[in-house]
Amino acid sequence: MNSRERLLAAIRCEQPDHVPLLCSCFGFSAPPHLRWQHSGRPVSHWYTMRLEHIHTLPQPWDIEDDFRRVRRWLDLGVDDVLDISPPWSMHPEVRVCDWQEPPTHAEPYRLLCREYETPAGVLRHVVRKTQEEQGPGWVIQPEHVPLFEDFNVPRGVKHAVSAAEDLPKLRYLLQGPTADQLAAYRDRMEMVRHFAHQQRVLVQGWSAFGMDAVIWLCGVEGALLAAMTEPEFFQELMDLVYTFDRRRTETMLEVGGVDMVVQRGWYGSTDFWSPQLFERFLLPHLQELVALTHQAGARFAYTMTMGVLPMADLLLAAGIDLLYFVDPVQDTADLKAVREKFEGRIAVAGGVNSAVTLGSGSHDEIRREVRNSVSCLGPGGGFILAPVDALFPDTPWASVERMIEAWREVRDYPHGT
Repeated sequence: MNSRERLLAAIRCEQPDHVPLLCSCFGFSAPPHLRWQHSGRPVSHWYTMRLEHIHTLPQPWDIEDDFRRVRRWLDLGVDDVLDISPPWSMHPEVRVCDWQEPPTHAEPYRLLCREYETPAGVLRHVVRKTQEEQGPGWVIQPEHVPLFEDFNVPRGVKHAVSAAEDLPKLRYLLQGPTADQLAAYRDRMEMVRHFAHQQRVLVQGWSAFGMDAVIWLCGVEGALLAAMTEPEFFQELMDLVYTFDRRRTETMLEVGGVDMVVQRGWYGSTDFWSPQLFERFLLPHLQELVALTHQAGARFAYTMTMGVLPMADLLLAAGIDLLYFVDPVQDTADLKAVREKFEGRIAVAGGVNSAVTLGSGSHDEIRREVRNSVSCLGPGGGFILAPVDALFPDTPWASVERMIEAWREVRDYPHGT
C-alpha cells in the first residue's frame, strides 16, 4: 500500500498493510540531516499549511516547504498528509483601524487594539501584548489583533463578540473568498493535486472552526456564560459560525482535491463544555457538515484531545470517520474502552503523548506506550499511531527516533507477525 491507501484504509476502519504512523508538525525542530534550504534560507522548523490563516510563524513556510516535509517523512517510511485551509475575506465596505495603547499603572502591558467599521456598526477587539520569550520555532503573537488567534483568548481585554448586537457586525467579517483569493487557491490546489498524485499522499482540508471560532470570538468565560445564560444569543452565534464553516467547506469540496474534511475541536472538549451543551449547540451543525462531506465523497475528521469517552456517544451520533486525537496520558483515556466503543465505527488517531512521553520519557517508556497503543487499538484496523497532538519545537529528535523504532517493531503486530 502507498501512504494514501494506507491512511484511507485505516480511516474506513479497515486493516491496512500495517499500522500507519502520522506525525503532525507544529514548529518541530528537525535534525540537521533532514533539513533543507529554501530561497537561500535554512528551514530549521517544520509546520503545516493548516496554520497559515490562524497563526503567525517565526519563519516563512509555503507549499513547497510542505512538499519537502512530506518527502522527508516518506523517505523515513513514515506517513504524512498535505493540509489545506481555504481562505476567506471581509466585506469590501469594512474598514479596519489598528492602534496600540502604552502600558499604564493599572495595565502593565501594551494593548493591541483593532476596530472594524462595518455597515452594521463598529466592532472593537483589544488584547494584551505580553511578549513572552517563546523560544525558537514557536508561533508568535502578532503586532495586531487577528480575529482568530489562540493568543487572544487568555490575553483578551475586550473580546470581539460579547452580545447579540455584535452579530450583525460579525457577519461582515466572515465572508467568502475574493475572486483573487479563490483564483490563488485554485492554483495552489492544482499543485497539491499533482504532488499528492505523484507521491500518493492524502490531502485533508481544515475548513471548519466550530466551537474554536466561538472561543476565539468570545473568550472562554464569555462563551460559557452566554451558552448557559443567553442561549438564544449563543445559538445565533453558533448558527453564524456554522454558515461560515459550511461556505468554506462547500468551496473546498467544489474546487476538489481533498480526501478528508477536518473540523477543529480543541476548544470543544469536556475541558470547556458538558456533553449536554455539546449536544445542544454543536452536534446538529456537525452532523450537517458530515453529511455534506460524505455526499461529496470525502471523509470527515474531528479534532478533540480531551474527553473522548464522555463525548463518545455524541461523536458516534455525529457520524464522523476519524477522531484526532486519543491521548492515554493527558486525557488518561482507557484505550481498551476506546476500542470497545468505536471499533468498526470511528477510526482513531493518537496513542502517544507528545508533551510528556516524547518530551521527557525514557526509551523504555516511549517503547511501552507505542506497544500498548498498537496492541489495544491496532488489531483489525481503524487506528493511526500519532503523537498527540503534534511534534513541537521542544520535542527531542531522539524521542521521535525511538518512537519510530518502536513502531517498526510492532506495526505488524495486529497481523500476527
